Parts: sequence; C-alpha cells; structure tokens
Amino acid sequence: MQKTTNRHAASFRDPSGFMLMKDGVLLRQVNPLYFEQYRSLTDSGFYKKLFHAGLLIPHEETDVTDASITIKPEMIPFFSYPYEWSFSQYKHAALHTLKLQKYCLQNGYTLKDATAFNVTFHKGKPVFVDSLSFDSYNEGEPWRAYKQFLMHFLAPLVLAKYYGNDMLKLLQQYIDGIPLQKAAKLLPFTAKFNPVLYTNIFLTAKYDAKYSNEAPGSGKEIKISKQSQEKILDSLYNFINGLDLKENTEWKDYYSITNYDDAAFEYKKVLVRKWYQAIDAKKAVDLGGNDGTFSRVLADIADELLVTDIDPNAVNYNYLQVLQNKESNILPLVSDLLNPAPGIGFNNEERSPLQERIRKNNYDVALALALIHHISLTGNVPFAMSAEMFASLTPYLIIEFPDRGDSWVDFLLKSKREFAGHFDYYNKPNFENDYAAFFDIIEKQQIPNTERTMYLLKKK
Repeated sequence: MQKTTNRHAASFRDPSGFMLMKDGVLLRQVNPLYFEQYRSLTDSGFYKKLFHAGLLIPHEETDVTDASITIKPEMIPFFSYPYEWSFSQYKHAALHTLKLQKYCLQNGYTLKDATAFNVTFHKGKPVFVDSLSFDSYNEGEPWRAYKQFLMHFLAPLVLAKYYGNDMLKLLQQYIDGIPLQKAAKLLPFTAKFNPVLYTNIFLTAKYDAKYSNEAPGSGKEIKISKQSQEKILDSLYNFINGLDLKENTEWKDYYSITNYDDAAFEYKKVLVRKWYQAIDAKKAVDLGGNDGTFSRVLADIADELLVTDIDPNAVNYNYLQVLQNKESNILPLVSDLLNPAPGIGFNNEERSPLQERIRKNNYDVALALALIHHISLTGNVPFAMSAEMFASLTPYLIIEFPDRGDSWVDFLLKSKREFAGHFDYYNKPNFENDYAAFFDIIEKQQIPNTERTMYLLKKK
C-alpha cells in the first residue's frame, strides 16, 4: 500500500504544523493554528536572533497562503537521536535547551516543547530543530515544558551518572521521556540529599503521583515569576554542567594497545586516504571507528564523516575532539553494529533505524577497520551476512581483515575454544570468497609487519 501523504513519519504530534518531503526537499508546513505565534516570532525578529545565536536551525519562508505557510529549514545531513549520543553530547543537548528557554524568557517567549528529539547535532554542535515550539510568555506562567525537560534530559543524565552510559539509551524504550516516579525509584537514597535532584526529581515525582488522576484545571493555579523561573533554569544548568561520568570501557584505549608498530599505523592511514581519493568520495561512514583516528585522516577532504562505535567513552572522546578542533564535518555516534538502533515509535517509523538513515544519506564509502574479527568471532556473524549488510549501505567498502596470526584474532579464537572447529572457516580465502558474492576487489594491500590485509571493494 502506498502512502497517501508526503508528511514526514516523525512529524504528527504537534497540531501547529508538520514536516513534509517535496521533490526531495524537507519542508515544514505551518498550520493556521500557529499563524499568530509564527508572525510574532518573524515580525519581532526573534527567529533571526535565534538563528544568529546558533540556538535554532535557520529557515526561510517559501510559500504563504491562507491555509498554510511553508518554510524551508537549513538541511541537516544526518539526524541523530538521543539514544545514540555520548554522555557529553547528551549533556550539551540539555544545556542547549536550558539556554534556549532562558533566552526565550528574556525576549518575551517560552518553549512549549522540550523533548530531546527536538535537538540534534549539526556542524559539530547541538541545535534545536523545531521552529514551531515557541509561544508568547505570559507573566507568572510556569514553564509548560519543565516536566518534559526533566523526563527527557535530567533523568537520563542523572541515572547515567549513577549507573553508567547504558542509561542514556532509555529514550529508545521511553520515547515520551523517563517517568519521574520510575527515575525516583531507581536513584539511590543518597541522591535525595542533593537539593537539585530532591526538588526536580523526587518532589516533582511525588507531586505527579498525588495529582495525576485529577482533571486538568481542577488544581490550584500555579504562578511563578520570570525571575524565579530563570533561577530554576540557572540551577538546572549549573548542576547538569557539573555532571561527570567515570565508567571504564574495554575499547577506550584501543589504539594505545594495538599490535601495530608506528610504521604500520601510518601506512594504514596513508592507504585509507589514498583509496578515498581514488574513488573520488565526498562522504564516508566509519563503522566501528573508535575515537575517529582514521576518519580524521579524511577530515580536510571530506564533506561529511559519520563515525560510529559501540564504546561510549571512545565516542565521547571523539566528540570532545570535534569541539576542540572545530571539525564541523565529523559526527560521532554510539552504535553497536550487531544491534543498531531500530525503528521505534508509531508504526516503527517515527524514529527511523540507523542503517536506514545511513542508506538515505548516500555515503560513498564505508570504513570497516579492525572490525570484521569482532563481527565474525564475537558476534558469530558469517562472512556472507556481513558482506550483504555492508553492500546494503554504500557502493564502496574499505575493510581490514586480521588473519588468524593476529594477536587480537588469536585472543578471540581462544575465547571460543569449546567451539574451535566451528571457527576454522575464519581465514582470508573464505573471507575473500564470501565477499566476492557482493563485491569486486579493486585493490588489496598487506599492512607491513602485521597479519592484516586492507581491501578496497566495490559493490557489484
């Protein structure tokens, strides 16, 4: 059955308007319900202030009728979701939202939505993307999106502080935010002694439980001054800004313990760059790219570089390097290639799968360096299946194959000793034969002084 509308699958919750695709261009339609707010934001120049401050994705007006206004947002090459961010990315997205709300208050507006899904990473930094999430501020009116902010940002970050990076993936399960009553139950008793957590998590959860069954408007109307609201925002900002996460992970220092010597390491870097240029690539996705070491070899010649890795600490380090080096064309994300982010939400289309987004972005080449032995020996994925997966993503593949003499391969094989015979297939001839069903070998090179071979492959 064909779709009857070009409305974007993720854009249906807000009656103010929606995203749509037209001739391959992403647009946003503004409905009459939001005309008054939209004109206020436009005529006052506040939209332009937000654009210039880097707080909101810029847009331009393309069509105006009595029934709708159409705007064209600046294109974001790759849209990421909160459950794919590292700790620092998540924290900076939260701080960005608080900064935006405070800026709104100072200019007579307020955010009516504070979902983490309204933030993504663009040109190396977080940016708010929903142009219709703003409303006029009325003196004494509390922040309508306050609870939503706590559920989407504060709760995941604090749970991650106490229990590790995996807590940041909870929005994959709780698409509307982590219920505060659940967050309060999960946090340790000692968390109650922190005034920010006690007020914003524990007391708010208690209030929620007490009044959740009452009809809207039946309770006492709450008034809060702009000054008091700004103090709450400042308190949340300072608390979140001070959050830190210390969790050791297996691969954080992968390159410091690799079995390459310096010459082999540099040879591999030169080869990646040479092959990238040989196929005249513009965009690459580095799968299992660790801290982005090999993607950075391409940073000065690539338009876009998406770097994914299972290790959140490596991704976090990569992201901090992006900020430090102002590498606006590199996007680091947390992803397990054996279990990538699926489609979730309504009809499993509201938030699209990671691999679908990779395919739609038309990357020229995928890098799979020091990865195939983990897929094949840790994940038990046959060569033919990984080849088919890679072939579905990009037309070219630069892949590294560590043979049985490699120390990492030897380590992984020893961990499979009870199934040793089953893994006899793991060798270079079988790898080349199975991948030949999906790819042609353009070039291959042995990395000097190693048991590893680099391949440049082209999809058949």
